[in-house]
Amino acid sequence: MPPPPANPDVRQADDSSEADPGVRSLRRGLQLLDAILAGRRDGLRISELCRTCGLQRATVYRLLATLLESGHVAQRDRWRYVPGPRAGALMQPPPADDPATRLQPVLARVSAACGEPSFAVMREGRLSHCIARQVGTHPMQMLVVEVGRRQPLGVGGAGLALLAALPPAEAAAVIEANAAALPAYGGMTPQRLEILVGATRERGWSVVGNHVIGGTLGVGVAVYRTDGTPAAGISVAAPQDRMPRERQQLVVRRMREALAALLPTGL
Repeated sequence: MPPPPANPDVRQADDSSEADPGVRSLRRGLQLLDAILAGRRDGLRISELCRTCGLQRATVYRLLATLLESGHVAQRDRWRYVPGPRAGALMQPPPADDPATRLQPVLARVSAACGEPSFAVMREGRLSHCIARQVGTHPMQMLVVEVGRRQPLGVGGAGLALLAALPPAEAAAVIEANAAALPAYGGMTPQRLEILVGATRERGWSVVGNHVIGGTLGVGVAVYRTDGTPAAGISVAAPQDRMPRERQQLVVRRMREALAALLPTGL
């Protein structure tokens, strides 16, 4: 039977610039598995997976066939998909003081309040490492980065907020170390990133267009340790037309409220 027709209203939310089809398929498959792992206990329907991952139905069906065959995904009934036995065996509960564990409820509160996906990153040298992600409730979700993804610190909303929170000399050293890698992210340059860092410090929160998925905007804030040093960054991403300045400010308030309520003494 031929695959269902493509849905023209679903926007591709993966790195379409990836030249290697195998890498692109792997990235999409992991994105789909991530959505199922983060989904409701009773599972997600095909239509929900399409909206959440920004993938077309034919792609979702093809990837699900492999995930079902490998045991990483299972069918709850004819329509819903849940984590399979192999995925369950790989999921070991992290320690209670793990940063991702502590930040996940913050992201859940933020995404519930604004309907958009939220993300948390930590610094690894000159890179940002996405450690947690929460899917929102809006029908079109811009899942701009998956858990485990590493990229130059500052090219995303959460990473930019974290970079701007570093001491100036330390932030400048990170930008210099990433100079050769930055152009791959939408033509970003060290000079442009320096301007974004300065604007973030002046404003108190970050705003940056996503350099993988065009037309997407991220806003972020830094997360601090109990001693006041920057530890992480959190952000929310949405299409630019859903992120006018007034809504950016509202989303930032929601992030700060969640941090104050759930991590009042810091990370």
